[in-house]
Amino acid sequence: METRRELIGAATLFVGAGCLGDGNGNRNGNGDGRAGPSVSSPAFDAGATIPTKYTCDGEDVSPPLRIRGTQDAVESLALVVDDPDAPSETSFVHWLLWNVPPDTEEIPEDIPQEQTVAALDGAAQGTNDFGEIGYRGPCPPADDGPHTYRFTVLALDTMLDLDPGADRETFQSEADPHVRGETTISADYERQ
Repeated sequence: METRRELIGAATLFVGAGCLGDGNGNRNGNGDGRAGPSVSSPAFDAGATIPTKYTCDGEDVSPPLRIRGTQDAVESLALVVDDPDAPSETSFVHWLLWNVPPDTEEIPEDIPQEQTVAALDGAAQGTNDFGEIGYRGPCPPADDGPHTYRFTVLALDTMLDLDPGADRETFQSEADPHVRGETTISADYERQ
């Protein structure tokens, strides 16, 4: 019997095969071959374990992220952090952030749980699946094995006319038509 991780891996490959982009987790929404900006974190490597500091078992603060290679035509950036391994019908949202200036190269650690982020020129934060504004870290059920957490940066061709506090469905309906590229860094966390 296949494990949940094997099934999710196969689903990711299947979905990824239908996306436009460069095959490295980047997707281009307009078909012109431009990939999304690259994203990394000085706090963890892709595929590694997220440090406890950024989870419910630690300080539960947002990790720092680095963004590079944003295209000139991009008007804003957005960030979605989710857990596709969560025991629900859809992935569990840990963070929604949008209207980040396109020239942003770093999202600092410990973004306050407020509707707007002064350090990012008033970027807006949405409501996560804990029912709170801003970032809440990995907190999978104990003894459920490792969960994968995806940090996805979206390059948009507009600033979103969306009030802070919006949920994922509302965010996606506004953002999806404007995505011009995206890239994801994933890392794991497991509670014993």
